Amino acid sequence: MAPCDRRCGVPFRLRLSLVALLGVGLALGPAEAQPPDNADPTLAPWFKSLRDPLRGDSCCAEADCRMVEYRTVGDGYQVFIGRQFGLKEGYWEDVAPSRILQRTDNPTGRAIACWMPALGVMCFVRAPES
Repeated sequence: MAPCDRRCGVPFRLRLSLVALLGVGLALGPAEAQPPDNADPTLAPWFKSLRDPLRGDSCCAEADCRMVEYRTVGDGYQVFIGRQFGLKEGYWEDVAPSRILQRTDNPTGRAIACWMPALGVMCFVRAPES
């Protein structure tokens, strides 16, 4: 059987690339994201308690969690993704409503986003209200 070409909907090369990318991701396994160099170790239990609202996994196991600037836009939020995640250039990213954790016990005093380059914001906790 010949490989699927453009008549199948998804070009063969694109499907092959996606399969290769998935294989690399599975080979790397679920590596736990690392805290920043200046992290306060007393906050580790709180960060580890953050759970992905869709999958139930630890947000920190699947993404880097960092303090972020955020803003309200319409009826949602955007977070600034930049140097705290190792990027040279920063940008504002929308937070999906399903990724907002309704936590009032944020001990950092700042908003927290758990982010992955390929998937975006996995979890978001607003800053404590004063």
